Amino acid sequence: MEAAGPVSLWVKTEPFLVGALRAPPPAKLGRHYLRKMAAYARARAAEGCFPRLAWPRWRHIACGKLQLGRGLAWLYFELFDSLARRDPPRRLEWAEAEAACGSADELERERSKLSVDTLQFLLFLYIQQLNKVSLRTSLIGEEWPSPRTKSPNLTGKAASQNKNWNDQDHQAFVQSHLSDMLELLLEPDQLTASSHSAHSSLVSHEAVRALSFLIEGTVNKSRTVHPLHELALWQPFHGKNGYSKISKAFSFTKLESWIRSCLTTNPFGMTACLKSGKKLAWAQQVEGTTRRAKIACNTRVVPEVFPMVVMSQVYKQTLAKSSDTLVGAHVRIHRCSESFIYLLSPLRSVTIEKCRNSTFVLGPVQTSIHVHSCDNVKVIDVCHRLSLSSTTGCTFYILTPTQPLILSGNQAVSFAPFHTHYPMLEDHMAQVGLATLPNYWDSPMLVCKESSDTSVFRLLPPSEFYTFVIPFEMEGDTTETPGGLPHAYQKALSQREQKVQIWQKTVKEAGLTKHQRKQFQMLVENKFYEWLVQTGNRQQLDSLVPPAVGSKQAAG
Repeated sequence: MEAAGPVSLWVKTEPFLVGALRAPPPAKLGRHYLRKMAAYARARAAEGCFPRLAWPRWRHIACGKLQLGRGLAWLYFELFDSLARRDPPRRLEWAEAEAACGSADELERERSKLSVDTLQFLLFLYIQQLNKVSLRTSLIGEEWPSPRTKSPNLTGKAASQNKNWNDQDHQAFVQSHLSDMLELLLEPDQLTASSHSAHSSLVSHEAVRALSFLIEGTVNKSRTVHPLHELALWQPFHGKNGYSKISKAFSFTKLESWIRSCLTTNPFGMTACLKSGKKLAWAQQVEGTTRRAKIACNTRVVPEVFPMVVMSQVYKQTLAKSSDTLVGAHVRIHRCSESFIYLLSPLRSVTIEKCRNSTFVLGPVQTSIHVHSCDNVKVIDVCHRLSLSSTTGCTFYILTPTQPLILSGNQAVSFAPFHTHYPMLEDHMAQVGLATLPNYWDSPMLVCKESSDTSVFRLLPPSEFYTFVIPFEMEGDTTETPGGLPHAYQKALSQREQKVQIWQKTVKEAGLTKHQRKQFQMLVENKFYEWLVQTGNRQQLDSLVPPAVGSKQAAG
């Protein structure tokens, strides 16, 4: 490790961005019940509760003691498990095993083989409080349980915030709850009768290792990022963090004080990306509008941290990219309208918010897509998970191994099977560990009580289903939609193709003169042009024309 110098610690973005469900947590996921769960798990270590928590034991705790539904219990368990950055081959192995299950009992037996780190899972459950609606702050005006909350923008100006993206919120959460989280990790003999820490309480190395799920850092502002436990065990810091080689544990009070004093803003978070990130000239600036498209990415990129790309206010254009800048990136798309956006690279996560009348075609997303406060958008993608909140009239063409999550505030949602391809698609799917089976595109899960009305969504009728062509040439081997289409949708397409063939045959056999054929062709072209204008497809075709030399989209 580097020579002794100042330590900088920060809160990792990903557990909050991808791990914190964007909905208020169940009441029994609060501090009191999680402490009970911690004691219960440690007391039943021999039964598969500690140091790793097996799925059957968590199901028992969640359903029997925390009174969660089985679906929600599995959601939290699988969501945490997917955050562990399992390498793509392991993800594909699990997908194959799950797809091979022929019944619910077989699936349950397969799930029973899974386990998670108990202490890290406790912290994961604790940070679900990030989106808890506070009555007190609601009353004094800082927060209100509105389905459409404001978000930080590319200018970095203060606004009501999307807490999952805002690293300042992450830091404030950890600062406010650090003592509680450390107490959650303490061994039973280090707690008082009231389940609190004492001045003499010791924190085990395993507990600090678990806290590395949330905190990492560096020494002397170097480019090498270390997990918290590696930094905490380094000799020069023992005096400040209270580590004893005799007990092989940390003083609770000294460790807490040391972490607090070293916590700073995440240098790889959204705040840094907005303030000092590299601006990308990917979008054209449309004449006659005050909207200025803004796209930025991290300037500091290290192997231990996933990069970040933020784009805002792309308006009335087609933006298409397959770029190393996007590979493995957390992408945030904000306030885009009347546009067609193609990001054809393997991505880590995607958030689409406050967008209107737009189509998003994305490369495979390794963790999750979240769509919030959008109207009339289409999302076409292969992703590990999809969640949506406060959307109206949106359609999702997806292939996903998990149930789409319908959170609060949605209206007129349509789900349809994934229906397109591009040459590198299957290679990109393999890179992020996504397979064609299982596919739960048609089995959404209603998460929030207010969204329990199944009328908020529908499965797109086959009669309204058309395939989608990605209009760009690339190298690669994929030539058809991975996994094919469900029978009803394939049948609808075949019937439509038959009608076209019958029509072509009718025209051919009509015996039209050369003049009549020319008139007929003009009539068809005029009708087609009218259809292009009425459906908005004229704009899409026009925006595919390469821009003038002076205004080309930049590479990146």
